[in-house]
Amino acid sequence: MLRLARTIFGLIFGWLVAAVLAVFGRFQQGGPMAAKTQRRTFVRNATLSATAATLGVLGAGFGLLMWPNKTGAFGSEVTVPDSEIPPVKGTPFRNIQGKFYLVHNEDGLLALYQKCPHLGCTVPWVGPWDSPEAFHCPCHGSMYDHNGTRTGGPAPRSMDLMKVTVEKDNTVKVDTGAITERAKYQKSQATPFTA
Repeated sequence: MLRLARTIFGLIFGWLVAAVLAVFGRFQQGGPMAAKTQRRTFVRNATLSATAATLGVLGAGFGLLMWPNKTGAFGSEVTVPDSEIPPVKGTPFRNIQGKFYLVHNEDGLLALYQKCPHLGCTVPWVGPWDSPEAFHCPCHGSMYDHNGTRTGGPAPRSMDLMKVTVEKDNTVKVDTGAITERAKYQKSQATPFTA
């Protein structure tokens, strides 16, 4: 629907600009000859104005096409429902729109960015919980434990973290726009949570 509206706007706008520039083209000679425009001049001015209008509309459309759109919940704050919060040492909850895993360990909650720090592949949870290969990148074989700490492979560091906030009513919010890099897991990185 938006494309149709842009096309109609472009056609109307292009015609209007061409008509206005053609009128101004008549007066370029000045003096008493302004009323008598030659056919060749008129056609040239109309062609140039239509070309300029078309290129302007195409340029504006290209600019809108190249402008990045935020899709889904990524880049904003995501609320995780109580029913989706995993138990301690349970299978992590994966939020596809927010691009994170919510892990619950003995120290609290961690939101692990699912993008591999090596080359950006999506890292799946393969379990089990105590395995040094709990997260295993299928692209180049980087491995991470349940806390997202790198245990092997070509990745330069551990999985990145997103900021987790626990409200007074135990509502969990993950800020997917606040991503931090880290080398290893520390207890201070987990947000305390009691169900």
